[in-house]
Formats: sequence, C-alpha cells, structure tokens
Amino acid sequence: MRVPVLVRFAAGAIGALMLAGCGSGGGDAATQQPPGPVYSGCVTPADCGNVIIAMTDADGDFLSYTVDVQSLTLKRANGDTVETLPLTTRIDFAQVVDLSEFLTSATVPNGAYVEGSLRLDYSNAAVTVESNGQPVEARVVGADGSPLGIVDVRVVLDNRNHLTVSPGRPSLLTLDFDLAASNTVDLTTSPATVTATPSLVASLEPVDEKDLRLRGPLVSVDAASSSYVVDVRPFGHRSGKFGQVTVYTNASTAFEVNGTASTGAAGLQALATAGAGTQTLAVGTLSRGDRRFDAQTVYAGTSVPGAGVDAVLGNVLSRVGDELIVRGGTLDRSDDGSSRFIRDPIVVRVSSTTKVLRVGAPSSSAFDSQDVSVGQRVLAFGSIEDEAGAAVLDATQGRVRMLPTHLSGTVHDVSAGNLELQLESIDGRAVGAFDFAGTGASADQDADPDSYEVSTGFLGGNLREGRSVRVLGFATTFGAAPPDFEARTVVDMRDSRSSLTVTWGMDGTDAPFSTADDSGLIVDLQNPDLGRLHVLRTGWRVRDLLDLPASPQLVPTGDRAAFVVASRGSCRSFHEFADFLAEIQRQLTAGGAARSLTAHGVYDENANVLRAKSIVVIL
Repeated sequence: MRVPVLVRFAAGAIGALMLAGCGSGGGDAATQQPPGPVYSGCVTPADCGNVIIAMTDADGDFLSYTVDVQSLTLKRANGDTVETLPLTTRIDFAQVVDLSEFLTSATVPNGAYVEGSLRLDYSNAAVTVESNGQPVEARVVGADGSPLGIVDVRVVLDNRNHLTVSPGRPSLLTLDFDLAASNTVDLTTSPATVTATPSLVASLEPVDEKDLRLRGPLVSVDAASSSYVVDVRPFGHRSGKFGQVTVYTNASTAFEVNGTASTGAAGLQALATAGAGTQTLAVGTLSRGDRRFDAQTVYAGTSVPGAGVDAVLGNVLSRVGDELIVRGGTLDRSDDGSSRFIRDPIVVRVSSTTKVLRVGAPSSSAFDSQDVSVGQRVLAFGSIEDEAGAAVLDATQGRVRMLPTHLSGTVHDVSAGNLELQLESIDGRAVGAFDFAGTGASADQDADPDSYEVSTGFLGGNLREGRSVRVLGFATTFGAAPPDFEARTVVDMRDSRSSLTVTWGMDGTDAPFSTADDSGLIVDLQNPDLGRLHVLRTGWRVRDLLDLPASPQLVPTGDRAAFVVASRGSCRSFHEFADFLAEIQRQLTAGGAARSLTAHGVYDENANVLRAKSIVVIL
C-alpha cells in the first residue's frame, strides 16, 4: 500500500499569522458607538465590546460574483454563539478586490472567539466572466457538479490567535473571500461553468494594505473634532442596524457633497448643512493602534451612487459625439435602491451642461464633457431610461466623475517623461473591447494599443523595454491625443501582486510537493496527478508553470501572512508555517488528497520565488 507523503524528498518549518474557512452544504441564507447588532447578554457596557468586521476579496477571473450573505456568527471558547449580521446582505465580491468595506460594527460579549460561520446563499447568484473579450453569464456548481444553494463557510481560528473582545478598543476581523482559491472556471461549456469550493481567509490585522470603504446615512457632525458619525449600511443597504462609526477628517480630506467639491473644514461644513440622514460614502484607512477611521475622501448626498439619482459605473468602450458607450460596471437605481452588475453596454449621454469632476484634482479644477475619453473609468449620474431595449443614462443635466484608471501592458520604449506601451488591458478588460476612434487630434493620431503613449513626468525612469507595467491615471481629453494617457503611478510588475494556482483534479494527489521545509514549498510539476491548471498570474500576464525553468519556490513573508488548510467539513488556519505543513501531512496520512493550491504574493522572476502573503491548500 502506498503511504501518503507531503513531499517526495523533505519536510520542515517556518512562521507567520491568521484564520481560515471552508464551505459545506448545497441545500435549497474605530471609535464605535452602538446601536448595531447587540447581543442580549450585554447588560452593562462593561460586559461587552465592539468588533468591526470588514469584507474584501483576493483577485479572481470574474467581472462579477454576487451572492447573498445570510448570516455571520461568532463562537466563543465556551460554545456561546452570537449573530453579527442583522440582515441578509447581497455582495458582489468582484467589486471589493482593491478595497475592503465595513460590513458591521457589532456589540458582543467580552471573551475569546475561536471560530465563526458565514452562511452563503447561491440560489440567486449572479456571476459573470469574460470570454473572448465579452462578458458572459456563468453557472455556479459544487464539487459534485450540482447547483449550489446554501453553503456554510466555517472559520476556525488559530489556537494562538483568537479574536479577543473587551471594552474600549474595538477588535477587528477582516474576511477575505478568496475567489481565486475558491473557484475554477470552464469556458468550454454553455453557459460557462464555475465550480465553487468556498474558502475564506480571515485576519485580525489586514494582510494587504487596502483602502477601507464605509457607507451609511449621516447621524451627526462634530466640527470641533473634525469628525462625523454614520450609521453603517454596507453594500447599498437602506435600512438595518449595522452599528455606528466615527469618521475623522483633516485639512486635506476631499469632499464632494451634492456634486460640489471642497476640502477640509469647508467640506465638513457642507456635510453638516446637508443634515442628518444624508447618505455618505467615505474611503480611508483604519489605524492599527486605536482603530480610528481616517477619511481621505468623502462623498455625500447625490454624490453617492443611487442616492436620489441613478448612477452607472464602468469604462468608456467608445465615444461618438456626446454618447459614451460604457461597460463593465454597475447600475445603481434611485427608485428601488438596487445595485447590480450590467453585462450589456449602457449609453451615457453627456453635453456641455454635464458637470465633470476628476478624483484627486483640486476643487478649483475645471473639466467638461470633452475630457471624458475612451478607456476612462467613470461614475456617471443622471436618469436611466430604456430605449428600444437598451439602457440609456441621461447625464446631460447630471454629472460624470472620472475615476483613476488602471492600464496593464509591456514597455516598448522609454523617453524623458514618456512611456510607449503594448497595451494589454484597461481595468482588467482586454484591450480589444475598446474602440479608440476619435481619441486623437486627427484620425492618424488616434490612440493605438500597439504603441500606446503615456505621459509619465518623472515616473518610471528605471523602466526598460520589455518590462511589464501597471499604470494608474487618466485618459487624455477626447480628441487631444497624443499622449493617450496621463500617469499618476507607474508600477513595475515585478513589484506587483502575483497569484499562483495549481490543481490536481477531483481525485487530488497525496504527494503535492517536491520540497516542503523551512525554505518553503515547491510544487511537484512532474506529479502524474497534476491537473489542468498550473499557472502564475501577474496582472494581465498568465504563464504556464511548465514553461518556467523550474517550479517556483513559495516562501512565506511578512508578519501578517495567512496559511490555510481547507477541506470539506473542516477548516484550519495557522500562525506557524510548520503547523500548516504538519496539518497537511496529517490529513494526507489520514487518506486525504490535495485538490488545489493558491498563493498570493510578489514574484521574483530572477530568483524564481513567490514571496507569499497567503497560501490556501484545499483537500
């Protein structure tokens, strides 16, 4: 009889931090102030403390991935459980890749919490993937091929790192629904098929430095402390008690209230004038020390999508005159409060009376509708109409907010203040979906994805031809190229986040690694059980591991890395890398088989090493 082994050659140790979860089921749901979800056992303030729960996601192959979160319970060491989510919350996890969102601020009994459970309802899931440059609907099934219904994702905390709640300083729990680790996509079927094995990574401190988004109606403003209080209403909720959070601002905080931009004290005064009950949306950071939420940007009133006016979020695929063809985002309706991903293009009509703003620009900056060009990511406000079966947003008397836009491509040429790129994607969408006609000062000067010109100023001086890059900025005014794009940030992809995914099929393997010791993990690419997926992704670039000189070494890095072993009915997370390896060995010895591995981190091409911030192994 063959004895299961973790490695073909060695075993060993190392270290890091976290908690994790896996799914079972498939049946037919900062300075904090209550009220919010409050446990009945909280008789006096000394009995309980606050826990902030935020939701985020690691990148995956999805344009949208929307499911209903029915409940989120926490369990103490004595077996007591508390519910922290007052209402079913519909979340598009593909929209929280680059940020986290406050889900709830719950008041719960003091003590050490050892696990939690997230109940997902897939019965009304809406999932979209890209195939040949077009968004297509996908069907979600479980590992056995049957449609998913209710799935419970159990979270077991590391014995050395429980969630401790006490009066005073709020505790933090960040939940990362790792789409890459939890799903595989088959585009050969019609509709496309997504096989889901829900896997959750949770942390007491964020693994990645992401901005945090907070939404909800205004409660009060305190000008003396440059702060205001909101009722938390995550992911578009219009009601429910999700707790309260104090938001702190400073002289550089950018405000947009009812379409008017301002900064600092003037912006806070505009917010106070708007009054209690005004919808707000703030983006900022949460301090590790006192859990204070500091806002970088605040939107309020009709500047919040769906608050009094309809709104469309997406990228401009093409432009003809004053009509923008927008795709790849969401439609927020003011009449019913709904927010949903739109697969089909939406026509956005603009005019000389459309108010145009740009994120990060001084409040005194002047823009008009001509500044909105092809590729630009926009949030347009107006009135949605249906014309001949097509959705049209009339923004002629509304607003368009130009958002930072991400480019990915390969450097063709570098000169003083400029980059020429082989453009591959815009905000993750293949460049072939865009029509650049009219972007240039003449037809001959229209933007060309094969030689896309980026104005960089003093950025990117160390880049060389052939390097893969990621650029953040804004498209040049329509009809004014070249240059085609104005960069605000240029990142060499060698310093960008990568993900490595390997599958071993439904039967899995009992020997996934050729090396697993204190130097890290190396996947055995010679294993006959190797599945169809064995890829390394860095931005738009996808490489087959079999095409690399050797299998990359996965080396844990940082003081906040996550190690997760997920299996049906049992989930574990670990602070120590050695414990992570030992758990895999234990389950393999007991007859288990590794079915997939997903790691996220920075890939060093010269050393062929992925310095991993998280590793998830599903058995």
